[in-house]
Amino acid sequence: MHQSGQFGSNPGNLGMLSCVPPKSKKSALVVALHGCQQTAREYDQGTGWSALAQQHGFAVLFPEQKCKNNSQNCFNWFEEKHIRPDDGELASIRAMVETMLLDHKLDRKRVFVTGLSAGGAMACALLAAFPDLFVAGAIIAGLPYGAASGTFEAMKAMAYVQGRTSEEWGNLVRQVSPGQKRWPKISVWHGSHDDVVTPANASALVRQWIDIHQVDETDAREDEVDGQTRISWRDSSGTVVVEHYSIDGMAHGVPVDGKIHGLPLSPASFARDAGISSTFHIARSWGLLRQEPAKLRVAKRALGS
Repeated sequence: MHQSGQFGSNPGNLGMLSCVPPKSKKSALVVALHGCQQTAREYDQGTGWSALAQQHGFAVLFPEQKCKNNSQNCFNWFEEKHIRPDDGELASIRAMVETMLLDHKLDRKRVFVTGLSAGGAMACALLAAFPDLFVAGAIIAGLPYGAASGTFEAMKAMAYVQGRTSEEWGNLVRQVSPGQKRWPKISVWHGSHDDVVTPANASALVRQWIDIHQVDETDAREDEVDGQTRISWRDSSGTVVVEHYSIDGMAHGVPVDGKIHGLPLSPASFARDAGISSTFHIARSWGLLRQEPAKLRVAKRALGS
């Protein structure tokens, strides 16, 4: 992982680290956002994003929070000035992405974002604010866009989800990107035993983006992937536009499984051994893997069975 210096405008006062494998010209870019009480390196050690990037030839950008901006090292997903497209932390991350695309001649049509907890909430904000930049995003133990305004509301939103309708959640996204026609695909991951960010936030996220994509909430398909439940929603062309992985028994954190998929992982805070690698499956769904594994433990079943 490389510590970067200047990357243009930085109104959010963030740091920038990156992993760019050799011969990465025209490759995809993944933006990976750490959680609270984490550094970018710790998040990478837990998720294995840079290891997977080296193996499969895509680039990874790791924006990093500074303690002077937030005492818990959280991205400020709940502060209005930091979730507007032209200001604060969102603007800083947008500038980092542009620097990566230009300096390394990466593929502008294959830019993705993922994040854990506060990083997941900030990933959602990036998807809402820059839908033309990101093809897809994965939000792990995060919150929907517009869930809170200010520190007090943020703490409340982590424990209790506001009683908004799907359309009301969707309107919060449409307000920041009015008139948008194409929206990023969304993958939501959450542990069923998360006592830091209530799993009800995953349901709110799903409803927010189902409304954005204008698909039927009741037209869902359920699979079992590596022993965990995955529910997906498709658009009229049959493309999965929203999916939700509910990780049975998992506490707050990112689900990992280095043994099954051969991904070398180092112990790090909030990396949970759940028998499923979120990093692997997210990268696979985004088309980032050079070759498919010989076998995946996937079982399809009717919803509710």
